[in-house]
Amino acid sequence: MPAMSDLSLPARGEVPRDQLVRYLGEYLNLGAFKDPSLNGLQIEGTPTVRRVAVSVDTSLKTLQHAADSGADLLIAHHGLFWGQPLPVTGPHRERVRTALMADLNVYAAHIPLDAHPEVGNNAMIARALSLQNPVPFGEWAGTKIGLAGELPFEQSLQDFADRVQKLTGEICLVHGGGRSPTVGRLGVLSGSGAGSIPEAAALGLDTLLTGEPEHKHFHDAFEYGVNVVYAGHYETEVFGVRALAAHLEDRFGLSWQFLHHPTGL
Repeated sequence: MPAMSDLSLPARGEVPRDQLVRYLGEYLNLGAFKDPSLNGLQIEGTPTVRRVAVSVDTSLKTLQHAADSGADLLIAHHGLFWGQPLPVTGPHRERVRTALMADLNVYAAHIPLDAHPEVGNNAMIARALSLQNPVPFGEWAGTKIGLAGELPFEQSLQDFADRVQKLTGEICLVHGGGRSPTVGRLGVLSGSGAGSIPEAAALGLDTLLTGEPEHKHFHDAFEYGVNVVYAGHYETEVFGVRALAAHLEDRFGLSWQFLHHPTGL
C-alpha cells in the first residue's frame, strides 16, 4: 500500500468532501485494481461531510434511507455504475435523482474493499475466524483478493458452518465435497468466489468459505475434493463497509450508520 499523503486534518467531526475522497482513494489503493465498477466518487453532493452512511448495495431503498438519515456521504460496496454507459432512465433515474435531491455524495469501493488488508471483507472475516498464517488467495483479474490460512484447531464441517452462521446471521449452504470431513486449512473469498475451488484444491485447502453458489461450479467441489461453505454474497460483504466507516470515525471523528438491506442471496 502506498504511503498516505500528508493531508491536514480538519476539525474533528467534519471533513471537506474532496479531501475525504482523496484520502479514501489512497487508503483503499483504488488504482491497483482492474475493476469495472467505477470506484470512487460516483455522485457529487454536499461539499462538507459530517455524517456517513455505509451499505452493501445502492438500491433505491438504500439511497432513500441514506437521505432520510441525514447522511452527507453514502459509501457502498456495489455502486451505481459498472463500467459501461447506462441511460439515466427508469429505476436508475430514480436512484440518481434521489441522491441528487438529497445532495448526497455517493462513493463506491468494490474490489479494493474486498482486498484491503486492514478493513477489507476478507481480512475482517479471516480475523473473526482467527485465521493463522494468512497468505493471498483467490485470483480476480490477475490479483489475489482473498486469504488462505489455518484455523487454530480443526473442527467438523458442520461446527464450522454453525460458527460462520453465528458470524453472519445467515444460514449457510454447505457442499461437503472435501476429502476430509473436518475444516483446518481454509480459503476465504467474499462474494462470488466459487470459481476459486480449483485454486483452493491446488493449495491443499480442505475448505473454501465464500458468498454465493453458481451452478456451473457445483460439481467442482466434489471433483476437486474441496468443502465449500456458502454464507451469502450480501452477508460476506457487510464487513468491509462497516470497518471502513469505523476507520473514518477514528481518523476524522465522523459519525456513521450501517444501512442494512439484506437480499438473502
